[in-house]
Amino acid sequence: MNIRESMNMALIEQEVEKREQILAYYPELEINPESIKIVMINEIVADQPENDFYSMSQEKSPYIEAAQHLFSQAGIQIESIEDLLKMGIYVTSAIKLPKTETTINNEQIKQSCPILESELELFPSVQAIMLNGDVPKKVFNNITKKQTGKNAVPATSTYKLRNSEVFYGQVRIFPAYIMTGKNILIEKSKVVMTAEDIQKMLAFVQ
Repeated sequence: MNIRESMNMALIEQEVEKREQILAYYPELEINPESIKIVMINEIVADQPENDFYSMSQEKSPYIEAAQHLFSQAGIQIESIEDLLKMGIYVTSAIKLPKTETTINNEQIKQSCPILESELELFPSVQAIMLNGDVPKKVFNNITKKQTGKNAVPATSTYKLRNSEVFYGQVRIFPAYIMTGKNILIEKSKVVMTAEDIQKMLAFVQ
């Protein structure tokens, strides 16, 4: 399966505006969808595709560096996003276009829900989903509320949720802190906790 081609079809069906801009953030990679056991959902795409997770730039992008740092803290060395895919981990973002303001508004969340929903449907063998930040939690809850009538993730702090087991059907949900942005350089305790959550998630899937 080519991820970008598959998402292009979904965006055409949904008649999504700015389709080409959104597609630029998806990788033109062939992967076996059955091999993906974990999905990590970041808050928002980078300011431009070359700075995102699936950058084709010769230089390592800030988003890849952030993922590399988190996994290194969890005791796992990766060199590229392809290394994560080989491990059965697919990384994406909840909000599919860059910020135009300092905060993410409800309209952006609403527009992103059907896109992320279609994206998650590409991977039928997922056992765990990590929600890296409050925005992914909101988007995911909107999706699950549409499907089941209720939120999958309780409305409580991430700190408290980290110590409880949250499931959506058979899929374990891991609420965690953000994985990109300048804050992760400042709030080092949250980096440590996210690394711990990555370890827990990998142990659960294995």
